[in-house]
Amino acid sequence: MAGLIAAHGSGRDIGALGIAPEAKILPIISSTSDNYGEADNLAEAIDYAVTQHAGVISISSAGVTSEKLIRSVKNALAADIVVIAGVGNLPEAASIGYPAAEEGVIAVGGTDQAGNHTPISVTGSKIDVAAPAVDIYSTSYNGKYSKGTGTSSATAIVAGAAALIRSKYPNLPAQEVAHRLTATAVDKGPPGRDDQYGYGVIDLVSALTADVPPLGFESSNVTPPASAEAAPDKGDDSSATVRGLATLGVLVAAGGGYLFWRRRRRAADPPPRVSR
Repeated sequence: MAGLIAAHGSGRDIGALGIAPEAKILPIISSTSDNYGEADNLAEAIDYAVTQHAGVISISSAGVTSEKLIRSVKNALAADIVVIAGVGNLPEAASIGYPAAEEGVIAVGGTDQAGNHTPISVTGSKIDVAAPAVDIYSTSYNGKYSKGTGTSSATAIVAGAAALIRSKYPNLPAQEVAHRLTATAVDKGPPGRDDQYGYGVIDLVSALTADVPPLGFESSNVTPPASAEAAPDKGDDSSATVRGLATLGVLVAAGGGYLFWRRRRRAADPPPRVSR
């Protein structure tokens, strides 16, 4: 997951490049064999991320919850942190797990290599956006690469997009970051929000460059960047998500875990450069 978000190659024009290669990772590791203990451990990790002023919290995990975890997630949202979580994978999960089910958390579903909903991704009314989740490559253990499938990968991809948005728009509140992701997503499935794609498949380029009205002034007329390619029809499998990923030269993969990072840039720094 860290590679999907912030891999930055070897410095010799080779290696993996993540969605937000200049993001600063704050790794927090915790594990337990007990599900409820895992929820409380995750709560402690989130609390620590809040104290370290994380800008985005990425949670590639969907499971049981506890009062402690609910309180910690709500505290992170109240601290203006973008919280992103995977909805879970079938058959292990029958419904959207926590914390993706929490109001205010960006719940991420998965798409296949054609940009369509993948059957492994849990569906439900809480899904906000979807991202690639099938046969995703990224960095792995011991300097190697690996391939995996699951909403964990989709979560990391969306988290990387959120990190880029927070870097380019450092004064944008967390709710507006989420709004920018959903407002610029490419609608798939039935018109409007649905239980497979949420508001649509993320479009990294539009999320960074489109003219998006703020919350409270919503409009169906989100203006794409002047230099952007024409958006594909909903039936076109070559979704804008794939276009955005190709533009950023991303290598991606699946896995589990929690990742937290702080923005390296400050308001006075220039926005990240997107190479074509």
